[in-house]
Amino acid sequence: MTRRADDKLMTVPEILEELGGISARTLYRWREIGKFPRGLRLPNDEIRLYRSEFEAWLESLREAS
Repeated sequence: MTRRADDKLMTVPEILEELGGISARTLYRWREIGKFPRGLRLPNDEIRLYRSEFEAWLESLREAS
């Protein structure tokens, strides 16, 4: 996947807000079982996900339904 220069890294709180109220635990569980992109784990153990990956994941859900 080619990233745009302005492809922002999203934080977990930003992702949760975009998803409209799921819990952080649910998001981490989805990551563990492969239902959500792995993203990046920073040295301080925080998770980040490129917005383009997030949008592609959302699109894949739309296509699956």
